[in-house]
Amino acid sequence: MKNKTEVTYIIGEIGQNHNGSVDIAKQLIDIAAQPVLDPLFNRELTKMNAIKLTKRDLTEELTASAMQRPYDSPHSFGKTYGAHRQYLELADEEHHELYLYAKSKGLQFVETLCAVKCVDLVKLFTPDRLKVASRDLTNLPLLEAMAETNIPIILSTGMGGEKEIDEAVSVISKHHEQIAILHCLSQYPAEYSHINLKTIHYLAKRYPQYTIGYSDHSIGIMAPIAAVALGATIIEKHITLDRNMKGSDHQGSLGPDGIYRLVRDIRNLESSLGQEAIFIEEVVKDTQIKLERSIASNCLIKKGETIREEYLHLLSPGDGLKWSQKSEIIGKIATEDISANEIIYPKMFQ
Repeated sequence: MKNKTEVTYIIGEIGQNHNGSVDIAKQLIDIAAQPVLDPLFNRELTKMNAIKLTKRDLTEELTASAMQRPYDSPHSFGKTYGAHRQYLELADEEHHELYLYAKSKGLQFVETLCAVKCVDLVKLFTPDRLKVASRDLTNLPLLEAMAETNIPIILSTGMGGEKEIDEAVSVISKHHEQIAILHCLSQYPAEYSHINLKTIHYLAKRYPQYTIGYSDHSIGIMAPIAAVALGATIIEKHITLDRNMKGSDHQGSLGPDGIYRLVRDIRNLESSLGQEAIFIEEVVKDTQIKLERSIASNCLIKKGETIREEYLHLLSPGDGLKWSQKSEIIGKIATEDISANEIIYPKMFQ
């Protein structure tokens, strides 16, 4: 008795971890596209499903004074915050190039759009899904423009509650119902005590018509794996070539080994979830026979002797009668000598 568990849609979020380099972004795509093997059972698992990039319009990012303020940080790529952001921004054509590269590697492509003007990017190519960052959950003009493309939309809820989600869904659903809602905590790194993964259950009950997932900002892979166990069918996680690279998101991202372990463990978890029932799997039958207990003699029982309960105890293997069947043996006549500490099979008594 088995059922096929739905495959979790795993997104490797490159975000700004390309450090403004198409080549670095391609290296990250290569890692995301690598096969995932489980050597213990010699199985090739389903690899990561998609990578994600982010497109900003820097004229719609921060106030002029905030963009001009000095940005003195070990992770800075410019003297001002605006220069830093400009350094990290890829051109539309570079996004298109990376879209084609991801597709050539068998990955889907998700694009976070951070301003209405960024929606023009879909004139160059059509991402498989569009992403709304937590910061833009209340940016209803942006949501309207994205929904008008009719491309499936993923909403992150790291800064929103019930009211904000309802308003966002109301805007998008006027155009289509291809909506996914990701539980999220916009804390970097996210503290485990604040993540509240049971929100996944809440979202699934409140929005049963939509896909529910989890966007993770915690350190490690525990939280996203637990989210899958709780019912999340989309997982988003930052990825990097090296967690020690310059840049503000690298330390909270997964490096190559972490990417492999995340995908491996989610895929193995999927196959282990099964169905809401209790039954004996066929694969345990040999172990059951080897280890389970059967009714056995605890002394010599001679041929013609009446078998009494005090002559019985339980031993392995488990191919004989169980203790719940002892009434089938007690009071019966042994048809042969039964040595001590041997299983009593039906052929041994009348």
